[in-house]
Amino acid sequence: MDKKEAFKFVDDISARIEKLSDDIWDCPETAFEEFESTRLSIEALKELGFEVTEKVAGIDTAYSGKWGSGHPVIGFLGEYDALSSISQKAGCDTHQPVVEGGNGHGCGHNLLGAGCIAAAYGLKEYLKATGKPGTVIYFGCPGEEGGSGKAFMAGAGVFDDCDFCLHWHPSDTNCVDNSSTNANIQLYYRYTGVAAHAAGAEFGRSALDAVELLNLGVQFLREHMDPNFRIHYAITNTGGFSPNVVQPNAEVLYLIRANNNKNAAELKARVDRIAQGAALMTDTKLEMDFIKACSNFVPLSTMNAVMQKNAEEIPFPELSEEDHAFAKRMQAAFDQSGDSLARYLGYLDPEVAEKFEDKLGSDINNFMLPLTPMEQHSGGSSDVGDVSQVCPVAFLNGLTHAANTPGHSWQWVAQGKAPLAHKGMIWSAKVLVATAIDLINDPETVEKAKAELSKKMGGEKYACPIPAGTKPRGISKH
Repeated sequence: MDKKEAFKFVDDISARIEKLSDDIWDCPETAFEEFESTRLSIEALKELGFEVTEKVAGIDTAYSGKWGSGHPVIGFLGEYDALSSISQKAGCDTHQPVVEGGNGHGCGHNLLGAGCIAAAYGLKEYLKATGKPGTVIYFGCPGEEGGSGKAFMAGAGVFDDCDFCLHWHPSDTNCVDNSSTNANIQLYYRYTGVAAHAAGAEFGRSALDAVELLNLGVQFLREHMDPNFRIHYAITNTGGFSPNVVQPNAEVLYLIRANNNKNAAELKARVDRIAQGAALMTDTKLEMDFIKACSNFVPLSTMNAVMQKNAEEIPFPELSEEDHAFAKRMQAAFDQSGDSLARYLGYLDPEVAEKFEDKLGSDINNFMLPLTPMEQHSGGSSDVGDVSQVCPVAFLNGLTHAANTPGHSWQWVAQGKAPLAHKGMIWSAKVLVATAIDLINDPETVEKAKAELSKKMGGEKYACPIPAGTKPRGISKH
C-alpha cells in the first residue's frame, strides 16, 4: 500500500473530523477547563477504534487514544484549548461576539486537535492494512495557552516510550517549522501589607508600592540582560480602587522568556531578587506562586527533511471563488502592514526568495514554502518544546486562514469554521500521515533523528522545568 492509498482513510472520515472541529469551536474552553472539548474528542476516538485513557498524568482534561502494539511508537500531539475575551461569530467580518467577553478559538486549536485525530486514524488504518507493527497514540494535551499541559505530561513520563511525535498548527502559510523557541516561566509575585487610612499612612504598608517597585526594578534589569530575552507582566490585583486606602494586597503575574531552560531559570532568579528587594523596601511579605514553565523547542533537520518532502508532494486542495472572496473580506477587517510571507522570505537565500516574490500581497498563500536554510529562533514559546526534548518531533504549519490574519484575534476566530480551515486541516493530516509512513519504513532515519536530538541536547536527558508538586491550572485561577 502506498501513501496515496493511505490518504483515503483520512478522506473517509473528513466529514466526521470537520464536525468535531466545529463542535469544539462551538464550546471554546480555556486551559485545563476543556471538559466538553475533551468529551467530544474522546467520543470521536472511541468511534474510530482507539483505546482511550482518561486523566493522563493526573490532569482532568488530558487523555490519550491508543491503537496497536510494539515499536515504533508514533505520537500525535493534539490541542483543543481556547483563549479568553475574543468570542466572535463564525464567518463574520465585523466584530460580533457570540458571548460578550467570552472565549474564542483564536489560535485554531479546534482544528489542530481534530486534524491530529484524523492523522492518527489514517496511520492506524495503514498499519492495519499492511500488517506492519507499531503503536499509534493520539495525545490530548490541554492548556497550551498559558498552562504548559505538555510540560506537566512530559514531566510525568507520558512521552518516554515514543520513537517520534508529529504536530501541526493552523497558519496563514504552509511551511515546516525550522525554528527553535524560547523557554518560559510564569509565576505570581504576591505581596501582603497592612491596610491604613492614607492620611495616616505611617501605620500602613503598601503592597501596591511593592508591586510598582518590582516593576521599576525589572525595567532597570532590561539593560543588563540578553536583548533576545523577554520579561512580560500584568498587574492582576492592585488592592482596590480607593486612593485613600493603603492597599494591603497586590499581585503581578510575570512571564519570563529565554532561549533555553537554564537561562530562563537564571533570569527568573534575578527577577526573584528584585521582588525580594521590593518587599524589604516596603516592609511587606512576599509570596512567589509558580504557575508553569515550558522548554525551548528543538528542531531537527532529519525530521524536517522528511516532512518537507511529503508536504511538497501532496497538493493543497483546490480553492473556490468563495474561499478567495471570504479571505478578501476578512483581510479588509484587519491591519496588513506586517506581511508574514515577506518575513519568511527574508530567511531564505535571495535566489530562492525571488521565486516567491510574486506571491506577496496574496489573499491566500496556497503554496508550500521551502525550508529555511538555517535554523531560526522564534521569540514565542510552546509546550511542544518539552516533547521535543524527550523524542524527535516534526512540526508543520498548515494553511487555514487568510494571509496575514493576526493570531489570537477575533478575525482568526471568525475563520475557524470556514471551508479553507477545513481544507487545510485535512491536508495537514495527510502530510502527518505521509511523514509517519516514511519514518516507519525507514527506521534508520528515526535513529539518525534520535542521534541528532541527543547531540543538540548535549547528551543530557530532558529535565522538566516545573518544580515537583506544582499543579496544572489556568492563569486566572489562584
